[in-house]
Amino acid sequence: MTAQLGPALAVGQLSAGYGETDILHSLDLEVPAGRITVIVGANASGKSTLLRTMSRLITPSRGHVLLDGRSIHQTPTRELARRLGLLPQSPIAPEGILVDDLVRRGRHPHRNLFARWTRKDEDAVATALSATRIADLAERPVDELSGGQRQRVWIAMALAQQTDILLLDEPTTFLDINHQVEILDLLVDLNRARGTTVAMVLHDLNLGARYADHLVALAGGRVHVAGTPEQVLTEDTVSAVFGLRSRILTDPTSGRPMMLPMGRHRMLGEPGLALEDQP
Repeated sequence: MTAQLGPALAVGQLSAGYGETDILHSLDLEVPAGRITVIVGANASGKSTLLRTMSRLITPSRGHVLLDGRSIHQTPTRELARRLGLLPQSPIAPEGILVDDLVRRGRHPHRNLFARWTRKDEDAVATALSATRIADLAERPVDELSGGQRQRVWIAMALAQQTDILLLDEPTTFLDINHQVEILDLLVDLNRARGTTVAMVLHDLNLGARYADHLVALAGGRVHVAGTPEQVLTEDTVSAVFGLRSRILTDPTSGRPMMLPMGRHRMLGEPGLALEDQP
């Protein structure tokens, strides 16, 4: 498949936040089309605010967000919903809704009010349920599921929407490590098979570096550094963005950089406590 050129989303001199308080400050960012962008940063650095502003849930106080060179605020709502999907943090499902019904809501942007449900809609929902391995939960109420199961249901709804661009805020929340890797592998499959542009916030730096084509580190509501994982995940970046001493090694599985945090204890050569000496 031929790679797309230019950014799918371009953010210019963006300031945005809540009420009178800006969380983002004159931020510039490009999300490359047809690639996977991972956004990392410390708590309160503006990661979620950035995703919400790029999806038009927040109106910026200054600056702009362009979708394929056009302001998202000039894009009709239904067209935007067909082009761009968002999985926010901690979404809330209607009480008593079944898994299948919630995933089907991902098809709403593609259908007129009185349009009949089509085979294409059915296939999109079935594919999303299968890809996230929740087909056996289709008739279960969402509010009876575990946190990890619910998260996979929301991801299935986003997949059923079949947008060109997918924004995900902490898609691996509530998932154990096996399901975290499974979901990230699924997003890579989606990117490679359909050319879907993916931009997501992750807390885990090592998973971010492993799965990103383009890695962005935020600090204080601004882009501290952006580029390839090799360019971004450095000891200097970890220190400046997270206030943490670290060592950067090469991941023997992926060949990408891997961060090892340096705490105050359990350093090489530090003796451990015998069992009888532990409090």
